[in-house]
Amino acid sequence: MSETNLQRLYNEQGQSAWIDNLNRPSVLGGGLAELVASGIRGVTSNPTIFEKAMTGSDAYDDQFKDLVGKGPVDDAFWTMAVDDVTGACGVLRPVYDDSDGADGFVSLEVAPALATNTEGTISAARDLHQRIDLPNLMVKIPATAEGVPAIKAMIAEGRNINVTLIFSLPRYGDVMEAYIAGLEEFDAAGGDLSKVHSVASFFVSRVDTEVDRRLEAIGTDEAVALRGKAAVAQARRAYALFKEHFSGPRWEALAAKGANPQRPLWASTSTKNKAYPDLLYVDSLIGPHTVNTMPDATVEAFLDHGTVARTVDSDPDGAQAHLDALASAGVDLADVAKTLEDEGVASFSKSFDELIQSLTDKATALASGK
Repeated sequence: MSETNLQRLYNEQGQSAWIDNLNRPSVLGGGLAELVASGIRGVTSNPTIFEKAMTGSDAYDDQFKDLVGKGPVDDAFWTMAVDDVTGACGVLRPVYDDSDGADGFVSLEVAPALATNTEGTISAARDLHQRIDLPNLMVKIPATAEGVPAIKAMIAEGRNINVTLIFSLPRYGDVMEAYIAGLEEFDAAGGDLSKVHSVASFFVSRVDTEVDRRLEAIGTDEAVALRGKAAVAQARRAYALFKEHFSGPRWEALAAKGANPQRPLWASTSTKNKAYPDLLYVDSLIGPHTVNTMPDATVEAFLDHGTVARTVDSDPDGAQAHLDALASAGVDLADVAKTLEDEGVASFSKSFDELIQSLTDKATALASGK
């Protein structure tokens, strides 16, 4: 049997394809296993994904009826989510074992309300790792200013972390520093560095959505001509920063003790603007030691007509030149990043609140016998 594009992506280019979706029917019904067989090497989830899964399926109803008789709705949600992630970890465990722990991870996010609460994030991430005591779990922590110290603290405890909601190059630098400093603390405490894994989720398509909006508001021919290129340019610069951070004496001292680099993960990779190619944020960002997490439709598109070729560092000078051109046109990328971070946190919080409200309504209906 010939290799799929997803398998070639890993075997030829060193990029791991993960699926940005998690739901119980897929875990229990074999859908996730089929994706793994086609070349998917990990799973990511977020509050929006769980909201769609739990409100759009009756697969959770029996368990929910049992749980709401025993405690709060919030607790019922986390129990159901933990069960889904535990099941998915089981499906992905062979990938984890076969790759010596490089892949096969399933990610579960701390509650979005904790995005500005360092200590609360630390406590929640630790709790999730203790509840799902599996080596291929990654807990997602947002790369907010308050989240960065929590990332360092969790790495210093030897816990696998998926850093989410990265929108700027300076914040990405903070994330990599938190990872390396956390590894140094873990090493000083006698920890086994080879057991610690992390990815840094750099969000892509949303950058073009916001930058394009600003370019269109500026309205000059020069500005309008810059649309649709900011996200790839910034991600390519992020890859260059990744290579810089994970080289040199400081990193080599950790690598000699078994430390794993924190791989860049391209997130938000479905194309939002239908005028752009459907695989713009996949085909343009292929390279070694990276991950691309894709929603179902993007996975299907890449399997069908993706181009497997190294592209992420094909034009580093061009990437920087485009970012410089954006600045000259009047686009403040620091403000773009702040806007997107605020929107990202708000969007996940809204999904989480709507999910809890939906479950609360269902619990009320059950209590009244409806």
